[in-house]
Amino acid sequence: MPGIDESLVDAMRLPGARGASLVDWISGLALGAVGDAPAGDWEATAAETAELARHVAENGSLGAGGTAPSDREPAVEDLIATTADAYHLFRFVSTPFDSTVFLHLWLDRNDGNLALARIRLAEMADRLVLG
Repeated sequence: MPGIDESLVDAMRLPGARGASLVDWISGLALGAVGDAPAGDWEATAAETAELARHVAENGSLGAGGTAPSDREPAVEDLIATTADAYHLFRFVSTPFDSTVFLHLWLDRNDGNLALARIRLAEMADRLVLG
């Protein structure tokens, strides 16, 4: 089972990948990062994306049937933000403790395959070992 660094390196093998990170959406800290950061700074990017992820994860109206998320897992599996030249894919990671982390993949819109990236990021999140 791969750890943080190995998972992020795998994410960078996806076509069009510009950068990848694992972020704690409670603290806003990057637990690991590879490649380029969207704003040139992974710490700033982690803090900014954590705000969005936290809002989505804690918003019960986005869950199945409008139910609130459980104490352990967000109601949303992933989130896609689209810009003029890129996709930002956020995949929430289930953990045995508090499930407050997500994988963030910055994907070039022209070279990347969003469907493939979404599938592979979900597989990476399922295999990821934190500890």
